[in-house]
Amino acid sequence: MKDATDGPSPYVMSKGMKFPKDGHFITGKLRTALRDNRYEAKEANNVLKLVRDEDTVIELGAGIGFMSTLLATRRKIHNVFAFEANPALIPYIQSVHKANDLTNAHITHGILGKRNGSTSFYVRENLLSSSMAPLEGDTPENCEKVKVDVLNASHVLKEIKPNILIADIEGAEADLLPAMDLTGLRGAMIELHPQYIGPEGVNAVFRAMMDAGLAYYARGSTNKVVCFRRAW
Repeated sequence: MKDATDGPSPYVMSKGMKFPKDGHFITGKLRTALRDNRYEAKEANNVLKLVRDEDTVIELGAGIGFMSTLLATRRKIHNVFAFEANPALIPYIQSVHKANDLTNAHITHGILGKRNGSTSFYVRENLLSSSMAPLEGDTPENCEKVKVDVLNASHVLKEIKPNILIADIEGAEADLLPAMDLTGLRGAMIELHPQYIGPEGVNAVFRAMMDAGLAYYARGSTNKVVCFRRAW
């Protein structure tokens, strides 16, 4: 039993995972959702149907490190390699991985693209709403435009050799995924953003999956979160 003199826990607990309390990131509704095991609940349920022991996972859009930590603690995966464009989130994700004693979860600041370079990224007051595209209502007071490294997607995939892809990249999925060689994947979970990419973008994502030999997996999909598998 915890001694009363120990004081409050420095962590918010969610699904057995530790998330360091941070007044900038883990506040309000997000903190409550984590505590109630509601944060990304459908996504978590879907991805655990997809990922198996021994998988190697690449995650595009790491958020607060929830998905990479979930997979590294719930499955005996080889590794999960997460990429996040928002520079403000990197230290927090590292702290989440450290708090959960993970050695098979890795975070890289940057995004994948057709070739090495850099691009603009828009960091907003609500960090989880930050994106690569400017939005109506952005002002210097509520949005900071920063430069982010673009890493050659082909080189990254050849180095990592993932067999599972997870992507939540705020609308960039329609441009990025069709440009990637996804033929080495056994499965993928993609969060679509139709409000940004429209029907043409949604079709482009599905076409990229089909070209890679992956089929829509209904049992692992929920609304905008869609899963694909090579075999059911």
